[in-house]
Amino acid sequence: MVFWIAYILTRPLGASIGDFLSQPRDDGGLGLGTTGTSALFLIAILALVTYLTVTRKDQLSEPR
Repeated sequence: MVFWIAYILTRPLGASIGDFLSQPRDDGGLGLGTTGTSALFLIAILALVTYLTVTRKDQLSEPR
């Protein structure tokens, strides 16, 4: 249930950010296009996963 609430609340935000990044400058966007926007999101996801893997900040405590 919590997953669906988070999904419903965050989906419009993600779509708006994606549209802003990909739309041409004449239409009020940054003009990265769909490929550039996808690459940017991929880099951000990989950076976050790498950071969490190296630092282990997402783990609460060590198992005993």
